[in-house]
Order: sequence, then structure tokens, then C-alpha cells
Amino acid sequence: MDEELWTAVDRHIVDKLIPHDPPLQQALSDNAAAGLPAIDVSPALGKFLHILARIQDARRILEIGTLGGYSTIWMARALPQDGKLITLEIEPKHADIASVNIKRAGLSSFVEIRRGPALDLLQLLWNESTHPFDLIFIDADKQSNPAYLEWAIRFSRPGTIIVCDNVVRKGALVDAENREESIQGIRRFFEMIAADPRLEATALQTVGSKGYDGFALVRVRA
Repeated sequence: MDEELWTAVDRHIVDKLIPHDPPLQQALSDNAAAGLPAIDVSPALGKFLHILARIQDARRILEIGTLGGYSTIWMARALPQDGKLITLEIEPKHADIASVNIKRAGLSSFVEIRRGPALDLLQLLWNESTHPFDLIFIDADKQSNPAYLEWAIRFSRPGTIIVCDNVVRKGALVDAENREESIQGIRRFFEMIAADPRLEATALQTVGSKGYDGFALVRVRA
């Protein structure tokens, strides 16, 4: 089994379960044309996030790492009329493209893009005494995952769901000798979850058009 087969299965899933969607397709096309890294979530994971937000009856969503807004659109579409999604992006170019994509999808009134380093923005958001979030999606620099997890817990309520993408890294997760900062960040992220009685979690390995990776799914108990 190889990536060619995984991609074919992904294509079959999309063809059968995810109808053609012009705003989402245009977002991916514009992201690629602008030279953004091809690290958007897959359509299958995007719809997973959408369905998860609906299951959660999410009214407030926090996204750490916007890129071109593809995952943002998926999640924002699950919000009710009084819902809000705040997304954080360090790269001005990425934020600009995401803004256009989100506006084209008719979601500007639901989405607020905040620009700058995520850890700085999270502190500013905390200073606003904001209400907790129902769903938090972490998809940014992996070395900062431990810090993002700490903030996610602070912004949570009992029952909040935290999803963190790209936590398997082609199996590098289990290589204790790998000194790459992103791998060490992911390993520490798992260690923190395991040691925190406030959390219950699992992680799923994924294969598909994006290769071999996986995501963590965390529920805040209290």
C-alpha cells in the first residue's frame, strides 16, 4: 500500500461524500496560485471538522493557524447565526488570502482573522476576558503545540473539544531520538495530555492525499 492508493481512496471518498463546492475549490486554487504551502487540511478532514462542530453544537470556535482559510470555511459553515470563529495567523500574506476566501464564501460576518504570532494573540485574547470556546483547532507550528495546548485549556469549558492536526509526522512521533523541534513539540504535547486529569483524549493515524499523518482529539473534562 502506498500514497498513490491512499490518494485514490481519498478521491473516492470525496467523489461520493463531499459534493463539489465552488468556494472551497476556489480557495484551494487561490492558495496554490499565491504560493501558499500545500498544507491545507484534506477535504475529508475539513468535513470531519465541520461535522464535529455540528455535533458539538459549537457557537464559538478558535483556530490557531489560518493559512488560506480552507479549514476556517469548513468550520464556520457549521456555526449558528449568532456564532463566531476567531482564527489566528502570523503571515500577513496568508491572512490576506484567507480574508478573500472567507468573504467569497459569505462568512465574513462569522469569522474574525487576527494577525500576528499566535502566542501573543492568545494573551491579548485572554486579556479581553473572552467567553470560552466550544471547539478549538490547533494547526500551526508544531514546536509550540505544548504552549497552544495550555492556552486551549484556559479557553475551554467542561466539554470543549480540542483537535490538533499533524501529530504523527510519518511515524516520527515515536522516534525519541529525533531532535527536530517540531517532533519534540508533538511528543511533549502528548505527554502533557497524558499527565493532565482534566483531559481525555485519543489520536488517529491517517493516510491519504496528504500522506501519512494523524490528529489528536481531546475533550476537556473540567
